[in-house]
Amino acid sequence: MKYLLLNGSIVGKKTRTMLDMFNVYLENQVLDNDLIELIDLRNQQINFSDGRNWQDNQGDTLEVLQKIMAADVIILGVPTYQASIPAPLKNIFDLLPEGAFYQKTVGFLVSAGTAKHFLVMEFQLKPILSFMKANTLSNYVFAQDSDFNGSKIDSDAIRMRLASYAEDVKVISETYRNQIKKQENSYGF
Repeated sequence: MKYLLLNGSIVGKKTRTMLDMFNVYLENQVLDNDLIELIDLRNQQINFSDGRNWQDNQGDTLEVLQKIMAADVIILGVPTYQASIPAPLKNIFDLLPEGAFYQKTVGFLVSAGTAKHFLVMEFQLKPILSFMKANTLSNYVFAQDSDFNGSKIDSDAIRMRLASYAEDVKVISETYRNQIKKQENSYGF
């Protein structure tokens, strides 16, 4: 399986810290032949969406889109800005075709200033993922500023949730993938 971790912002460090820690936990869960890749949008030169076919992009933009399209599992790192998702992540969604997440398991890790933003992703991100045909995980890890000391995670509860989420991601995504294969094999062609 191909796992892709995507940091959906170009500023800040907390969400990337969560992704890095989650990556360590996920590496302990997956098989040796599984691939995990982390893309940080701050290190990419991504074009603004202009309505062209996603395959007509070039450079970093095309490379990131190809990796998203090739992934079986995508974990999005999403900071909450102005009670919404960050613009660089929305731009990625706009660059992709409508069915980009079809038969992909998609989950996310969320950081926000306060607990008041806990449900933002339920109303901002999940509808977008649903529209794009994702098999969206029902739960996610939410961390607020008080869970950090600077950019380091300072909460045992968050570390435990990240470890548990890595287990959930592996089990759910593998179960989903196996069911898809079983269904495809039943067609007999």
